[in-house]
Amino acid sequence: MTWSRFFDAYEPMHALVAEESGRLLGLAHYLFHRSTIQIAPTCYLQDLFTVEQARGKGVGRALVNAVYEWALAAAAPRVYWQTHETNGVAMQLYDKVAERSGFVVYRKLL
Repeated sequence: MTWSRFFDAYEPMHALVAEESGRLLGLAHYLFHRSTIQIAPTCYLQDLFTVEQARGKGVGRALVNAVYEWALAAAAPRVYWQTHETNGVAMQLYDKVAERSGFVVYRKLL
């Protein structure tokens, strides 16, 4: 279902890939959604992944920047994402390309 959503022009879910010579280096999945606190859609970066050999080489940063560009083109005023508190390597990049919101995420599986 996810793949069909990526290729459906009416779905707000999108995918980007970073590759070199046909080899996948990384990917980003993002979606646009409505919010009760702003009129324009918000962009949520749901997945950001780089293969281990590409980490620290700018692939993740390039993907985040590409999501920023798509969000700007969609007139989204904000891009946000979550990461686990133990994901220190990724947070080193995130601290350079965005600011921490200070929000804590709560959830209950049903």
